[in-house]
Amino acid sequence: MYILGISCFYHDAAAALLMDGRIVAAAEEERFTRIKGDSSFPQRAIDFCLRTAGITAQELDYVVFYEKPLLKFERILYSTLATVPRSAGLFREAMVTWFSEKLWMKALLVKRLHVPPDRILFVEHHLSHAASAFFCSPFHEAAILTLDGVGEWTTTATGFATADWGDGQRRNQITLDREIRFPHSLGLLYSAFTAWLGFVVNNGEYKVMGMAPYGTPRYVDKVRKLIDVAADGSFQLDMRYFSFHHSTQHTYNRRFVELFGVPRHPKSEFVTDLTHPDDTTFDRTLKETNQYYADVAASIQLVTEETILAMVRDLHRRTGAENLCMAGGVALNSVANGRIVREGPFKQVWIQPAAGDSGGALGAALYVYHVLLGKPRSYTMEHAYWGEQYSCAEIAAFLNDKGLPYVELPDDRLFERLVDDLMNQRVIGWFQGRFEWGPRALGNRSILADPRSEAMKTIVNSKIKFREPFRPFAPAVIEACANDFFTTPALDKNYLARYMLMVSPVETQKRCVIPATTHVDGTGRLQTVRPEWNPRYYGLIEAFGHATGVPIILNTSFNLRGEPIVTTPQNAFNTFVGSDIDVLVLENFMVRKDEMGGRWDPEYKGAVGE
Repeated sequence: MYILGISCFYHDAAAALLMDGRIVAAAEEERFTRIKGDSSFPQRAIDFCLRTAGITAQELDYVVFYEKPLLKFERILYSTLATVPRSAGLFREAMVTWFSEKLWMKALLVKRLHVPPDRILFVEHHLSHAASAFFCSPFHEAAILTLDGVGEWTTTATGFATADWGDGQRRNQITLDREIRFPHSLGLLYSAFTAWLGFVVNNGEYKVMGMAPYGTPRYVDKVRKLIDVAADGSFQLDMRYFSFHHSTQHTYNRRFVELFGVPRHPKSEFVTDLTHPDDTTFDRTLKETNQYYADVAASIQLVTEETILAMVRDLHRRTGAENLCMAGGVALNSVANGRIVREGPFKQVWIQPAAGDSGGALGAALYVYHVLLGKPRSYTMEHAYWGEQYSCAEIAAFLNDKGLPYVELPDDRLFERLVDDLMNQRVIGWFQGRFEWGPRALGNRSILADPRSEAMKTIVNSKIKFREPFRPFAPAVIEACANDFFTTPALDKNYLARYMLMVSPVETQKRCVIPATTHVDGTGRLQTVRPEWNPRYYGLIEAFGHATGVPIILNTSFNLRGEPIVTTPQNAFNTFVGSDIDVLVLENFMVRKDEMGGRWDPEYKGAVGE
């Protein structure tokens, strides 16, 4: 049985295909269109999924959309009418987009996929989130927490889920018995600060999280003027400070600015005493202004963490469950997740790696298969490598067509050369296997460097990623060695660590050993690696560990600022020549800039002289 899940028309459009309840393929549309956060109908992602399975759309048993458009339209209609006349622009824009396409989702799916209407189903947004986590987890039962900006009406939901693993002891069921509704949203609160701090909403929230450790949460009291949080974690926003419920242009209003001050300009340089401790060329006022922004970032981050922790503790008290499954865009807040693991009452926590809207495509398909059709479980998501793969023949053809000098080496010799490169401060573009599902690069589309070198922070951020100096890098560590470097207990049994979904304090004496991947607050957003999940990636880290005594590699996503992670060999090559990456590895093929005899323009087949 084939079930295709689809999410689109808000942000991070995606498609995911199940065969008998197991993932065959899953990908975000942005990977193919090269438009960051692409929200359009995911035709290319759908085509990829069908191509991977070797089927046509007509062979699909069901196509499932990740939310219910009529309910969402109801919320938009009620919200805009309730805020007239301020919402006139929002109402006009919403009516154009909804009546032209979004409201007729079923007809659109029939037209695009040529499947009968009776094969098309819809699942509520937060049920899709919940199913995306629970039915990928290894659990028989778990408490459920979903948090995002907004679905149809719901912004936060809690409940309990059980699974039938074929033993007849339980049934497949997800019950979301409590919810918080729009406009009261933790995700939209965080997004308002994202915008105020100069970042793009639904794309730059992780930048706020990265900026926060450079500040001190001095303004928690100010943030708490915006949100009233009860002991059980339920909350209510003071809507006098926001405009997202009636405006397409702004998430916050004049009252918000009066409370927090002038917004940070998106193109302003972020300079503080922590980011540039010995640099006296910058104006003192600029440093103090940026320190204020960092302090506000730290304050909203802390309020977010404490609100989630209150929800988690109350959910445990109500359900008595040992396991917790989380989903929704807020579940990608890896700092909060680390605190849930260390301070929360649950024994195990599971978050699906594509926890945001893209993961809703997978969750919708899983919900239909397990709950609506009642099929027992037989599958746990053990890795996130569900994207497209390119064969050695395809890569060789690409390299030869470009006229590139390259060598093809077996793994042992390749690793030997790459370890030498890492130890000599060279940066590697690493491309292998199927690309990752979700926003994290987990060793198949990664930029790699030596974590022992403090200089690598500046080199990779400024000369390769072309991004802000406060952005951290992930330490990818052999799982069996993780607790030698990080203080979070039992990392060899931690599900979040394998997907780079939690931040952990670094052992104090190890911080000077891996300075490039240790954030300013002494933490790291680690990724644990097992040979069963990714043998070649593991092999390279292991070889580096044997040579240096440090079984960790700096890992960051293989892309430039503002671009999606690379998908094809051409994407990888473009990033290679458009940055200071020294070595490009495509499977077992290696291209080196010091052997290219000049600068290469990705649009042409020949070398261009310096």
